[in-house]
Amino acid sequence: MKTKLLTLLLASALAPLALLAAATKGAEPAVVSHGAPVDLAALAVPGKTTVFDFTSEYCPPCRGYTEPLHRLHAQRDDVAVVKIDINRAGVKGIDWKSPVAAQFKLHSIPHFKVFGPDGKLIAEDVIEFGPDGRPSKRESKARAMVDRWIAALK
Repeated sequence: MKTKLLTLLLASALAPLALLAAATKGAEPAVVSHGAPVDLAALAVPGKTTVFDFTSEYCPPCRGYTEPLHRLHAQRDDVAVVKIDINRAGVKGIDWKSPVAAQFKLHSIPHFKVFGPDGKLIAEDVIEFGPDGRPSKRESKARAMVDRWIAALK
């Protein structure tokens, strides 16, 4: 019980530092959330196009984007990558029940949202479901944008 309480206190104390780190472009993509809800507009890097990558270490396609997104972040001065880890600490497998997964109604990852240098959303991946519970609309505008940028890297 004491360990869980200490972990929660430490996580809440460090959360503002993670948010501050995401508001600037560091050498590596920032990794934020760890299952907690996020304010993407507050995490967008001012003056940069910010790619938000919703991901989990348990997602093989997500892991396939890790290295290309690191290269994109490193090679393009105008682009910042922020990885939104949807998994809460201690959860094995993709954490579909995490607060951040619920906040953005995530049913599929990797999932991208792209904000322009002005901090406004310019592209996002969308999945809508019909009454039968099956996907009725799929748009991957943000992923297509990110894939084009990655393909254009040297």
